[in-house]
Amino acid sequence: MKSSIRPAALEQEANLRLGHAIKRAEQALIAKKNHVLRDFGLTVPQYAALLVLSYAPGLSGAQLARECMVTPQTMATILSNLETKGLVERQPSTVHAKVLVTQLSRAGRALLKRADAHVLMVEQRLAAEFTDAEREQFRDYLERAIVVLTS
Repeated sequence: MKSSIRPAALEQEANLRLGHAIKRAEQALIAKKNHVLRDFGLTVPQYAALLVLSYAPGLSGAQLARECMVTPQTMATILSNLETKGLVERQPSTVHAKVLVTQLSRAGRALLKRADAHVLMVEQRLAAEFTDAEREQFRDYLERAIVVLTS
């Protein structure tokens, strides 16, 4: 069955929906990060986990999932893959024997340092498109959106 919405009307509707523009920007950023991380054998979620662990070593999978905004099941897969690559080390928590805590391995720290430099270039290229004032205003707009959508 043919859609009753014409492409021009659909485009106009998409332009009116702020969520659509936000999603497109997010997808473009993730795609660019995936592109640069490919050379390091990492995905964006794997990179995010390594980055968080560099700032907060010893997190459980559940804690890391919350910080990286993925499900615990997804994080379990991410951590398994990172452990197989020798980029993280996991061991039982001193607080709860059934909980594994994770930290970067020496190889993980070295790879993250190299990969992060390339991801930073992507983010700096994006930031360079805006003046200092625009970047501050843009962050403010995004924070306001987060508050509205989470309250």
